[in-house]
Amino acid sequence: MSGSARPAVALVHPGDINTPSGGYAYDRRILAGLKAQGFAATALSLKGGFPCPSQGEIEAALAALAATPAGTVLLADGLALGALPEEGLRRIGRPLVGLVHHPLALETGLAEDVAARLLESEAGALAAASAVIAVSPETRRMLVERYAVPPQKVTLALPGTAPADRVPADGDPPRLIAVGSLTPRKGYGVLLDALDQLADLDWTLTIVGSPEFEPETAREIAARAAGFGSRIHLAGTLDAAALDAAYAGADIFVHPSFYEGYGMVLAEALRRGLPVICTTGGAAGETVPDGAGLKVPPGDADALASALRALLTDPARRQKIADAAFAAGTALPDWSDTAAVIGRVLMEVAHR
Repeated sequence: MSGSARPAVALVHPGDINTPSGGYAYDRRILAGLKAQGFAATALSLKGGFPCPSQGEIEAALAALAATPAGTVLLADGLALGALPEEGLRRIGRPLVGLVHHPLALETGLAEDVAARLLESEAGALAAASAVIAVSPETRRMLVERYAVPPQKVTLALPGTAPADRVPADGDPPRLIAVGSLTPRKGYGVLLDALDQLADLDWTLTIVGSPEFEPETAREIAARAAGFGSRIHLAGTLDAAALDAAYAGADIFVHPSFYEGYGMVLAEALRRGLPVICTTGGAAGETVPDGAGLKVPPGDADALASALRALLTDPARRQKIADAAFAAGTALPDWSDTAAVIGRVLMEVAHR
């Protein structure tokens, strides 16, 4: 391969790449960005119950990776990579780059033994990779400190943000929006606990997110939301145009997550100039700069209620934070920047 030739790339992921989540959205953007740079980039879907596949599914996944053309660089999403055995990955004979959005072992609600097993599996898989992409400084720190990945092996590739018009964020009564799948990690139960304390104020909340990942959690949230009557609307999964409209009709973005590897929806809110209320869980506190939002400890319903009350009752403060959010959002990278960073890593690995 010449010094300027682009290698073939297979972006490895579990299931359907059109799955509605931030991680899959990142993967789709990177796939498109690599193609725009001239890489022969394709998606390689692994079937099975990832991140906890059966032994047969693991063997089928390794066979699929080994069947790629010689010289193909495997860019493997951590949702798939972390469940595959180190020894098997080393036998494939293909350059391997890990792409880690959110370490599997850090998912909220895992049993202790499951988390320990995933931590061991992920550490081995990352050791087999020639390079690792982390989507936030927080994820990079976790990989170095908890997974013993050498710092020089990890490259930071922040998610990009698409251009978006600034929203007015001046509704009266204020309209809250939360975006994220209905899973335990997103902390919607805490948000509803906080809203229980704000019955004296006038507000509405729209929650945008898929109920399919954790159906039991989704049913619990729906049952509780019903108790608020028409004040809370569960919008489910929205396409891009409908999501843009939902953002445009909102005044405050609230994100009660227990942990985020980055929090792409936080960046989307900033880009639109929405004042943000979020937790400090994982990378969320770094994604939202000081001044662009109010930050509270994850799981603290009282603190979340206090932050919500502060912005719901003070339009001038809300506007000041909205101005800071928009300034921060316009400084974020776009997707071509992100794809360029990853493209350089793929080239380096291919030419070693």
